[in-house]
Amino acid sequence: MSEYLLQMKGIDKNFSGVHALDHVDFAVRPGRVMCLAGENGCGKSTLVKIISGVYTKDEGEVYFEDKLVEHITPAEATRLGIQVIYQDLSIFPNLTVMENLAINSEITANRKLVNRKRWEATAKEALSKIGYDIDLNAKMGQLSVADKQLVAICRALLFNAKLIIMDEPTTALTKKEVDALFKTVRQLKDSGIAIMFIGHKIEEIFEIADDVCVMRNGKNVFLGETKGLERKDLIYYMTGREINDDFFVPENISEKPVLEVEHLGLKNKFEDVSFDLRKGEILGITGLLGSGRTELALALFGLEHPSEGTIKINGKEEKITSPIKAQNLKIGYVPEDRLTEGLCMEQPIADNIELASLKRLSKGGILKKKDILADAQKWVDTFKIKTDDARKKANTLSGGNQQKIVLSKWLANDLDILILNGPTVGVDIGAKQDIHHLVHELANEGLAVIIISDDLAEVVVNCSRVVVMKAGKIVGEMTGKDITEDNIREIIM
Repeated sequence: MSEYLLQMKGIDKNFSGVHALDHVDFAVRPGRVMCLAGENGCGKSTLVKIISGVYTKDEGEVYFEDKLVEHITPAEATRLGIQVIYQDLSIFPNLTVMENLAINSEITANRKLVNRKRWEATAKEALSKIGYDIDLNAKMGQLSVADKQLVAICRALLFNAKLIIMDEPTTALTKKEVDALFKTVRQLKDSGIAIMFIGHKIEEIFEIADDVCVMRNGKNVFLGETKGLERKDLIYYMTGREINDDFFVPENISEKPVLEVEHLGLKNKFEDVSFDLRKGEILGITGLLGSGRTELALALFGLEHPSEGTIKINGKEEKITSPIKAQNLKIGYVPEDRLTEGLCMEQPIADNIELASLKRLSKGGILKKKDILADAQKWVDTFKIKTDDARKKANTLSGGNQQKIVLSKWLANDLDILILNGPTVGVDIGAKQDIHHLVHELANEGLAVIIISDDLAEVVVNCSRVVVMKAGKIVGEMTGKDITEDNIREIIM
């Protein structure tokens, strides 16, 4: 008997002449965590869709429990014990936990009538698989991302899952929530279930994965155990280049602050927050979920209205009552969720870039497509956004390139202050460093930058000064060599 649960040999897939997978070999062993890693666009999603039966391979062989599987359909994948938990979790937000857990079983059994006792029994059985306790009557839409993730795992286990595929499950989770998720993953592993973990966060790969498969440009570049693999080698396999931490060193900080926040408060969110910001520096604001960091950003951009305190821009007190007022004060804001708050995904790249510049581009109240396209192309070139046509929709790009569009949208204006909330969430390591370098350059050219993040590594590498928030208050501030992950963590915890 083979040691592998799933084996794939020489898998090939083409889409209209585009070679998405080029004779890929892949294998997963039961009771182990296999991380499928690589930058956006490397072929990870295509491989997963072949495993789950969404796509049909062009060439190659697939073996599951030593048996050749000629043609995998979604139904066949479920029968074999393959379950995929996608990033959107495929939940019904308007239904309860119980209903979300039981509905697939009811549909599979072709039942026509609802039996609440049976649904409750099914839901309790699912939760018991990992010893997870939650209110069965809670609406899914009101749960945290971490709780939704665990409900999705429990649902997968109802179908006697032998292989659970998790598509970038930690993207929207805090460190504490990631730790809880990994505890559950280890529990599943110990029970003999194979876990396929798709991700590109280096530290998480080394923390959770027993094996790793790295893909680049549709090909295998590494397949083996994580043990003994060096961090720098993994990064090189993923990106094809050497990437080192490039700490930000401010070159020219202004004497006078461009932004002064004094005793700012927002009822039930944060209170007595005071700090200043100067041109040429990158200020980090960090804290756990619920610390008030995001609400503070929204208040600075006019999306929340403080109940107390003052905000001064270039020494003058201002009431920032709306994003338009913030924009007039030369403040830009890149939100944490670019998909729903930062981009119009179905609209062209060029239109997205110029969305905040329509007034600047209009002549006598008239906008010309050629002017929008020409101005947008300058930013496509500046940020090296990977597209051959700025008229293509934003949803055709990878996460890193989408984030560059959101940055371009604000930098196309003459900004003094740029607030970045989770600037590299869901972005692969190569694009992450590109964005960091870009922000460093902008700061050294005189832009005042605020980075809001709970990614402590990101804060340490990019910020010349850090403010730590906890329970709505500033509880610490550090500069220079004092900015370390351990020092920040000690204050946060």
